Amino acid sequence: MKRLLIVDDDAGMRAALEARFLQRGWQVDVAVNGADALSKFRQHTHPLVITDVRMPGRDGFELMREIQAASLRTAVILLTAYGCVPDAVTAIQNGACDYLVKPVCFEKLELAVEQVLRRAQADSKDTEALIGRSQVWQQALERAGQAAASDADILIEAESGTGKELVARLIHRLSGRKSGPFVALNCTAFPESLLESELFGHAKGAFTGAVGARPGKFEMANGGTLLLDEVGEMPLPLQPKLLRALQEREFDKLGSDQTVRVDIRVIATTNRPLEAAVAEGKFRADLFYRLNVIPLTLPPLRERAGDVAELAEHFARLYAPAGNGVRLSEELVARLERQAWPGNVRELANFIRRAVALSRGGEIGVEAFDHGKIPPANVRRLEWKPGLSLGEMERQLLAMTLEATGGNRSRTAELLGVSLRTVRNKIREYGLPPRSNYVHD
Repeated sequence: MKRLLIVDDDAGMRAALEARFLQRGWQVDVAVNGADALSKFRQHTHPLVITDVRMPGRDGFELMREIQAASLRTAVILLTAYGCVPDAVTAIQNGACDYLVKPVCFEKLELAVEQVLRRAQADSKDTEALIGRSQVWQQALERAGQAAASDADILIEAESGTGKELVARLIHRLSGRKSGPFVALNCTAFPESLLESELFGHAKGAFTGAVGARPGKFEMANGGTLLLDEVGEMPLPLQPKLLRALQEREFDKLGSDQTVRVDIRVIATTNRPLEAAVAEGKFRADLFYRLNVIPLTLPPLRERAGDVAELAEHFARLYAPAGNGVRLSEELVARLERQAWPGNVRELANFIRRAVALSRGGEIGVEAFDHGKIPPANVRRLEWKPGLSLGEMERQLLAMTLEATGGNRSRTAELLGVSLRTVRNKIREYGLPPRSNYVHD
């Protein structure tokens, strides 16, 4: 079970956050101040800490520094009622994973938690970005290393699940900006109405609910690297402002005429060729050329001959519980190497994780391929009848595809030929199970 530490001197806030995360299946510990938090943190190392900033005695910044000194793997999200922009930027640049302003929007906090844990998981498995001895993979990593030596912007084009974010983090660690922050923004994770604020920040009162000023990812990444994940999903109306920020390294916050200048390196990723999107009028040509200073392509797993076995063994070691000496049979490895893996390394990792979880230790054989199959009697059929509305047909098709993919929203988007943003919005529109029930990517 996931474990979380909530730190706040406000009893009402503590209780509200605790109840919310208990409902989501977390094991929650609470602390009333910094000293109490450190005591509980020493008893149980938590992968995530959510703490208020302004508290009597040891404040949130001091607590964050002490927690990070004790555990580099713990992610920290700071909450404040004051919304001080310099504090927010300082917090991110000194190791906070996110910084939210009270009153807290729980949906936004849960999204921040999801992204923080996803990044933490990626950091803990950085070696995945290096595993593989195939010539095409080694050439891709060599080109990434060459790109790291430059300060030019990079565009990584590759299929979903190939490790685009891991390679982006590798480039950051190899670059002259490695001591600066690495800030990631998934362009599909926010509706269009909020994406501009996430990118560039906003002033107090810029829109309904903007109770305080907040920095955007551009400002948080100052001195380091900004990852724009799935930039191909950037809404057209927002692309001119992004282009200006990239060209001038300056921007205006929402609701403010004060220009902010930054020193950043931008790495953008996309799972579909942007040149095709330009030809279709869905992406600006000038923005494409601005991002595509150094192009980098990652090969899909099906083209990485010989890497599947090494990756599978790595994931088996990674996901096996302590003391559970699982091993993959030769027959299973041979079949894994014959698979197409349309979801690439991510799909392989999920397969091995499921196989390990359902094994009893010892050797795992080809029966692992039966674990994810749905018995025919349980497969839900489309119920289309004359007079059925188009909306209901769309809802049924989306629900069935999500079920068939095990809730993988990216794979669902690929099968339906739509964007991940569309799938996310339709899940909300049709009242399908919430985000926590589905795999994000």
